[in-house]
Amino acid sequence: MNPTLAYFTQHGPISDPGVYVSLFENLPASISDLVKLVQGVTVHVFWAERYGLKVPPERMDELQLRSMEKRLARTIELDSSPLNEARPLEKKLLGNCRDHSLLLAAMLRHQGVPARARCGFGAYFMPDHFEDHWVTEYWNQEQSRWVFVDAQLDALQSEVLKINFNTLDVPRDQFIVGGKAWQMCRSGQQDPDKFGIFDMHGLGFVRGNLVRDVASLNKMELLPWDCWGVILAEQLDDPADLSLLDKVASLSAEDVPDFEALRACYESDPRLFMNGELLSYVNGEILHLNLA
Repeated sequence: MNPTLAYFTQHGPISDPGVYVSLFENLPASISDLVKLVQGVTVHVFWAERYGLKVPPERMDELQLRSMEKRLARTIELDSSPLNEARPLEKKLLGNCRDHSLLLAAMLRHQGVPARARCGFGAYFMPDHFEDHWVTEYWNQEQSRWVFVDAQLDALQSEVLKINFNTLDVPRDQFIVGGKAWQMCRSGQQDPDKFGIFDMHGLGFVRGNLVRDVASLNKMELLPWDCWGVILAEQLDDPADLSLLDKVASLSAEDVPDFEALRACYESDPRLFMNGELLSYVNGEILHLNLA
């Protein structure tokens, strides 16, 4: 296995199950079965009421659980059954697209399959719009290619959204990674205001997802509202910042990112590198993470 693929078989500080590693033992190996497992233990907060779950306000803190170890701790606190046993709806852990994607990537890494969570935009949520979204990307050894998997979309969501593709092999014109989205907007191919979620959109939003995707490719899979470095720059007119963003976009936009160059850029530039200090957009708090 080449070094890049080997890198993505190993956990980073966020995907590491820690003391709960035993929960990843004796799980199914097929992608479809693992996706069903993810959906059996996690419920997307925005879809909860469609399934019939009215989320108690005190449970919203589950959305702030960044690390896999903490998410697994809360998962078994809600229901101590093995992960491959689907929970009742009220016992599923609250999450979002990032959490579905991270769990699948973590289980695949445990099984020695190269996998990573990718931050970008889905073209399949609303017409003529690119929704803030995450998917899992894994290396398909038989086909010698990276494959996108949307672990969030179950039968109900696929029906509501009228999904017409295989969610276990999402086409690359349907999920747009952060770097590609940045290039599309910078070149004038797409309107930046079509990228975002709710009332948040525009090139500044695309910048955030580009940097989060670069961090995630370096196994720092942060929450969708975590902000640091160049994401915090109030203006988008600094030539040095734009040059940096163009560079990392070019290194991460294609099917097989130029990973060694991307990692060197990430690790050497404080505008990209996550040193443990970030601003949580949701809480409005400066947080100091232990990333050891």
